[in-house]
Amino acid sequence: MMNRPLAMVAAVALAGVLGACTGDGDAPGTVAARCDPRLDAAFRTWARAGFSGSIAISTGGRSVCLAAYGSANDADGTPNTVDTVFAIGSVTKAFTAAAVLELVEDGRLALDDRAGDLLPELTGPAAEVTVRRLLLHTSGLSGSHGEDHRPLDRAAALAAISGLESAFRPGSGYAYSNAGYTLLALIIEKASGTTYRRYTASRTLRLPDGRIAGGFWDGRPAPTGPRAVGHLDGGRPGARGDFAGPHWALDGNGGLAMTAGDLAAWTYALFTGRVVSAESVETLTRPGYDHGKGRSETPGWVAHDASVHGTPFLTTAGGGGDVGHDVVVAWVPEGRRVIVMASNKPKVSAESLLAKVGPALLAGKPLPTPHVPNGAGAGARPGKYGSKAGGTFDVTATGHRITVTATGIDTVTALFPPSGGVSAADFRANEQRVLALLNGRTEEGRKERATLERDFGPLRRVALAGTLFRDGDVRTYVTLMAGTKTIIGWYSLDAEGGVGAAEVPAAPPALTLVPDGAGRYRPDDPTGTGPAVTVEFRNGRMTLTGPGGTTVAEPAG
Repeated sequence: MMNRPLAMVAAVALAGVLGACTGDGDAPGTVAARCDPRLDAAFRTWARAGFSGSIAISTGGRSVCLAAYGSANDADGTPNTVDTVFAIGSVTKAFTAAAVLELVEDGRLALDDRAGDLLPELTGPAAEVTVRRLLLHTSGLSGSHGEDHRPLDRAAALAAISGLESAFRPGSGYAYSNAGYTLLALIIEKASGTTYRRYTASRTLRLPDGRIAGGFWDGRPAPTGPRAVGHLDGGRPGARGDFAGPHWALDGNGGLAMTAGDLAAWTYALFTGRVVSAESVETLTRPGYDHGKGRSETPGWVAHDASVHGTPFLTTAGGGGDVGHDVVVAWVPEGRRVIVMASNKPKVSAESLLAKVGPALLAGKPLPTPHVPNGAGAGARPGKYGSKAGGTFDVTATGHRITVTATGIDTVTALFPPSGGVSAADFRANEQRVLALLNGRTEEGRKERATLERDFGPLRRVALAGTLFRDGDVRTYVTLMAGTKTIIGWYSLDAEGGVGAAEVPAAPPALTLVPDGAGRYRPDDPTGTGPAVTVEFRNGRMTLTGPGGTTVAEPAG
């Protein structure tokens, strides 16, 4: 599961309980229910700009906004509704943490128990780590235990986790670990005396009114209700939830699915002591590993202190996987407020939308609306252009929009300069870690090479193809020559060299731009979180200008 470790989102503050309304259908495929008209009007503008998904906001357990926008399935025209189910990705970890705390309350395990004492068949560094350190990602475990949608049974999962290396002494550092949360799921199964899935569905997912908040995206028990079809960065549909399993690559770390409304109801129940005890809620909210800048890890969540946006809050997010959904949750103790956003298309993701509108909600100001292109052409000349350093840009046009695809380290860097607090040094560091991985210099790297060769043939050459920052990931693109094939893929690694996110094969890095007056194009990015670049076509040349300077490319081929 290509899940991001932190939800870098703004806090959300809403006062009062707002009245109900029904959408008037001015945007095709848009449904709104029980949402304040001012909020609904703003969210509709974001839907027209590309947001597709569902939103649930509550104050004190009462709904402020429950709405859905866009398309659940482009193929048959099914709209998203408030009953549409989304895969919640790494938000699953919040449920796993709650299940662990339930078992602690029942006296079936303790936070300082060693994993090897709870699971005698577990060996290697994983056997020495404690439950508490697994919850906080401070176990030191490095590496992946399996691929999302490849069968992995319990015995194979235990063997893979037993084989993981330790990147640092447990408790002395931080390394986000999907494998660590699957190990917690294995511990839940052993301590509860039933299967992990049965325990989760029968106890952890149960809402105070007796309903069950969703189920598993793949396998059973499954959530009821229609499902949104996700879309990956290249536009192709994501995994539909029909993987037969066994599911131990995802169980515990990323397998759950539900509606935005049920996720909001569960979050409220969790933090108000209706899922776990008040003492366990203290454990969930108490700062654990300090990330700096007012952020700290807690079991299944990230806590932000008042220095970040004026009031403490907690967040969790999941996305970037092969399902093509993105989900973010925020809990604001002041006023007992919850916000959930779920999306199934990448142009305006749930996380980017919350980051954009959150500060205005916090300040009680009108929500910002997306930039609308002027619709006029800007003299684009489709074709291939070459840079002096040897890279190329391929330009295609659809209506007034153009798409620029970069091939080559220099052109990728020009099109996607470092941004979002990420530096060129961060790019270079990820590139070196990726080369070490794919050249088999680590145990995880040797496993990754074996997987690539199983899928594509003998790996003859690995070449860097550029690095960019997108959706919270520093992604290094590589060209792999395997057998008779040339494959493009990307990897985002953590500081210890573990795979945080990856896609192989992948579409080459491309950016869609729209006219912005004076003969220029700018990124088609309604939230304004993408690359700060402009493109012009003059005198037969393509000129790209960004924070790092100007790149001039001549027609090629």
